Amino acid sequence: MEVILQSVAVSLSDISSVGEARRQGMNLGSLLGLNEVTNGELGIIITEAARNALIHGGGGQLIVIGQNAGGAINVDVLALDRGKGIKDVTRAFEDGYSTAGTPGTGLGAIRRLSSNLDLFSNNNGTAIVASVVQSEKASKSDLEIGSVVVPYPGEVICGDRISWRQEAQRTVVMAADGLGHGPLAADAADESAHIFQKHSQEPPGEILARIHDALKKTRGAAVSVAEIRPAMAALTYVGVGNIAATVISDSQSRSLISHNGIVGHHLHRIQEFTVEWPRSGVLIMHSDGLQTRWDLSQYAGLTKRKASLIAGVLLRDYRRERDDASVVVIKEKS
Repeated sequence: MEVILQSVAVSLSDISSVGEARRQGMNLGSLLGLNEVTNGELGIIITEAARNALIHGGGGQLIVIGQNAGGAINVDVLALDRGKGIKDVTRAFEDGYSTAGTPGTGLGAIRRLSSNLDLFSNNNGTAIVASVVQSEKASKSDLEIGSVVVPYPGEVICGDRISWRQEAQRTVVMAADGLGHGPLAADAADESAHIFQKHSQEPPGEILARIHDALKKTRGAAVSVAEIRPAMAALTYVGVGNIAATVISDSQSRSLISHNGIVGHHLHRIQEFTVEWPRSGVLIMHSDGLQTRWDLSQYAGLTKRKASLIAGVLLRDYRRERDDASVVVIKEKS
C-alpha cells in the first residue's frame, strides 16, 4: 500500500484561529474524500483539540495530516502546546472536569468521535493525536508509521515530502527535502515522491538512483530511503543530503549515514548500509527543518506512544522555524 501525506498547519494564537483550523482541516478532509458525516466529526475534533490547546496550553499549533491509500482514508489531528501539562490525565477525559472554568467536555468528545486517540503530557506541554478513519484497510505489517510535514512559516506550499509503501514483510519509506522552500522545492519533492511510488518495490539504492535521474530537471533535493524487513531483523538505508536518520532501541541510539550531495545534481555516490533492526526498534527520519540534538530518553514513556505523537512532539520541541520541516517515525505497533 503506497502512501503520500497531505497536511495543513495552523498556529493557535487566539479564538479566531480555532475556526481557521476547523476550516482548513475540513477542506483537507473533503479533498481526501471523507463523506459529509465523517468530515463533520473531523471538524468537531479539530475544534475541541484546538480550543483545548489555546485555553489550557496557552496556544500552540494544530496540524491535520491525511492520506487516501486506495480508498482507505486516515486523518490525524495533532494538537501541540507548550503549557504546564495535564497533571491528571485520567480525570481530564471525564466530562465535566476542567481546570479553566470550561464545560470540561472537550477531551471526552474527541475520544468518542475519533477512531483512536493518544496523548503525551509533561512539563514541556501536551501533545494529542486523534485519528479519523474511513474505509479502513487492515495492515498486515507489525510496523506503525506516523509523520508530520509542515511548510516554512508563512508559506502555504511545503517543499518536504514523506512517502511509504507497506507490506506484511517489508516497509519502505522515503523522505525528501526540496532545495530551499516554496513552489520550486515542492516540485522537486513531488517528483521524488512520484518516482518513489513508481519504483518502491526495488532496493533502496536503485530507488534513489532513479530519483536522481528524474530530479535533474528540478532544483534538486536531499533524499533518503529506508527499508525495514522485521522478520530478517534488517534495516537497509541510503541517503544523500541532510536528511537525518536514527535507529533507537532499548539500549542504544545509532545514527545512519547519508552522503554529501544534492539528488538530481551533485551526487558523488549511492551507498546502501544494512544494520540490525532491533527488537522494539524505532526509526526516526527528519529534514533539516528539525535540530538534531533531540534525545527521546528525556521523554519518559514517549517511545511507547503512537508514532505520529512522537513525530509531533519532536516537531514542537526541535523545529528550527526557518525552513520546511518533516519527520517520520516507524516503530512496532503498541
